[in-house]
Amino acid sequence: MSPIIDHPSLHAVLEGTEDISAEGLKVSHFRGIPYGKIPGRFVQAELVDEWQGKKLDCTRFGPQCPQNPIDIGYLLRIPHSLEKDEETVAQDEFNCLNINVSVPEGAKGPLPVLIWIYGGSQVVSFPPIPHKASNTTPLVAQSISGGKPMIIVTFNYRLNIFSFGDGSERNLALKDQRLAIQWVVKHIAGFGGDKDNITLGGESAGGVYAHAHLSTGAPVRRGILMSGSLYLSPPQPYERGDGLIATLSQKLQETHNVSLKEAPVPVLLKLLADSNINTLWIQQEPDIAGWETRLTAVDELLIGDCEYESVIWRNGVETASAEEIDAAFDIGAPFGPQLKHLYSISPTRSTPSRHGALDFINDLVYAMPVEDVVRTRRQAGKTTYQYVIDQPNPWQASSRAHHAVDLLYLFAGYDLSFNPAAAKVAHEIRDKWIQFINGEKPWDAGERFGFGPHGRVGVIDDAEFESRRRVKHFEVLRQVDRASLFTIFRKLAAGRISLHN
Repeated sequence: MSPIIDHPSLHAVLEGTEDISAEGLKVSHFRGIPYGKIPGRFVQAELVDEWQGKKLDCTRFGPQCPQNPIDIGYLLRIPHSLEKDEETVAQDEFNCLNINVSVPEGAKGPLPVLIWIYGGSQVVSFPPIPHKASNTTPLVAQSISGGKPMIIVTFNYRLNIFSFGDGSERNLALKDQRLAIQWVVKHIAGFGGDKDNITLGGESAGGVYAHAHLSTGAPVRRGILMSGSLYLSPPQPYERGDGLIATLSQKLQETHNVSLKEAPVPVLLKLLADSNINTLWIQQEPDIAGWETRLTAVDELLIGDCEYESVIWRNGVETASAEEIDAAFDIGAPFGPQLKHLYSISPTRSTPSRHGALDFINDLVYAMPVEDVVRTRRQAGKTTYQYVIDQPNPWQASSRAHHAVDLLYLFAGYDLSFNPAAAKVAHEIRDKWIQFINGEKPWDAGERFGFGPHGRVGVIDDAEFESRRRVKHFEVLRQVDRASLFTIFRKLAAGRISLHN
């Protein structure tokens, strides 16, 4: 029998669907609920939450924002045979603002809530919400079995150029997400959730967005930043965005004699692909200014990284010559020679230089920012839990603990029992995250916690942490002004990111 909720604040009857976990635990899902209406392209959305007694079919996922196709399983190293049953995801520019609520069946509220923002370099949904790597059932089921039931909310939002805007309106993804958070705060009680006990989390670009919301006063109690923060993709000045918009507009006029606002969706997507514009950014608006000093606003934070985050630049960096990489580091003068020495950069050694460039990228935008955020928050007396994930990909260990491998362990959409070490790490990650979302201590807030390698799970001391991350390199990087470091980063990374690595 389908779960049904007569939702008081939505003034609607919601018919959902039921999922049963491998352990036989029941999770109710209410999917594809519209939370925002998009009046037109590049127009800010309006809240949708009044249904005047209608019955809503919430048994299916809603469409996502139009985007160019990618092979989701490529980066995650999911065997092709396991993906044959993946659901095809519909796309719709104006009907993509929909939300999904996963509820432990029979649990008594009010329950803690996790609002999850997916990643995808701000241009695609990675993974799409219907994908197994986004499956919320195992995580909710484990919260039930552990006696700490919780609700998970996921949602779609605008991406790529549809989010970036045309200069008259900007950062529409952020504005869509704020609308979704507003919707949750207003209506989660009708699902048994506690609006005063919300955790906002995300991975990769989802972490970038979550960081932005946590820095601008999102009405949540806790935050989770997995493999992403504003240090990965800092807000950029309007002038840079205006330059991109002007370039795209000119190309559209030359090829199709249409504007950004008028161009058909397929034309826009092809233009993005042909122009190799595959990563956009948050544009610097007044309420985001000063974000570096404002992550102490949220009471509790869980933050960490994977061992090999920079893999998403690997294929691109492999095309760079040793001379190009060496020249990029010259921009960091007077620290250029020291950085080259640290990262084994040489104009005559291509392989060490390429590996060194990836290590530099990894340290600058992933590993070091975690350390800096943790240090700043702890100095401010804010509860902060730091972790590292070093368990390699469960199917292909040679791929290491790469970017996004944490999604396989957190959401557990795939049976990992063939790899006991990976299965153990996955279970422990879910258990610790559930404790955190329930307001408990997953480990001592003054310690670092390691997940893997070889199935090892536990607190790691400073000496072991230094063997896992390039801590001494961080000390040198902190002596260089961030603008110079990001100039090197852009020389190495611009146009070279790809989720097909």
